[in-house]
Amino acid sequence: MPRFFLTSIEGDVLRITGQDARHIERVLRHRVGDSLTVCDGNGCERQCAITAFSGGEVLLSGGAPVPSPVENPFRLALYMGLPKGDKAERVLKAAVELGVNDVTFFLSSFCVARPDGKARKSRLERYQKIALEAAKQSGRAVLPSVHPFLDFDEMLTQTAGFDRAVLFYEHGGAPLPDVLADSPASVALVTGCEGGFSPEEAAAAKAAGLSLCTLGKRILRCETAPVAALSAVNLLLGGLA
Repeated sequence: MPRFFLTSIEGDVLRITGQDARHIERVLRHRVGDSLTVCDGNGCERQCAITAFSGGEVLLSGGAPVPSPVENPFRLALYMGLPKGDKAERVLKAAVELGVNDVTFFLSSFCVARPDGKARKSRLERYQKIALEAAKQSGRAVLPSVHPFLDFDEMLTQTAGFDRAVLFYEHGGAPLPDVLADSPASVALVTGCEGGFSPEEAAAAKAAGLSLCTLGKRILRCETAPVAALSAVNLLLGGLA
């Protein structure tokens, strides 16, 4: 069944506007009475019926919102050193499919890509659109947020708000199952760009309270490491059950 994220709720009337409304009417060719799955972006969904098409909007009525069975019982965030080219977009799509709630790209010492203010804004807008489409495709009821770029120190400060923050370091660290043995309710995963992290950055992360972890003996590409890390956390904390 087609899945859309709510634009607004006014009383008992749910509204979908903009591009989604046009897609429902002109591409899917839905009619009054047809059913849609509508999500609030925060983990709940409801089954709705189209009641009217009005002024470019799709009006719906539906049952009470219920928690989506596809969302994880834990919060999962990805912080990634900004890579070159379109790697960030590929990682973002996969991360959303794997249940991430928040994605933040940051600049570390080995980052080659260093967009200026205007380019950052443009990228952020594009990344959020990619997250939306990936959420729809994968049946999510949470619309993951893509946050503004950070520098390395800002990233360390922000990850302190999670129950567990893990930096994956190519030169080794603790096994991930040991770090997540107590099943934390919120987890921040930190992966590097091409070249990974400098020894100074790894030391700073450890001093800031992050756990240094390994993803095994092989060196993974920067676009592979986040997918492996997210998959491993899902497996360990029940996100693949």
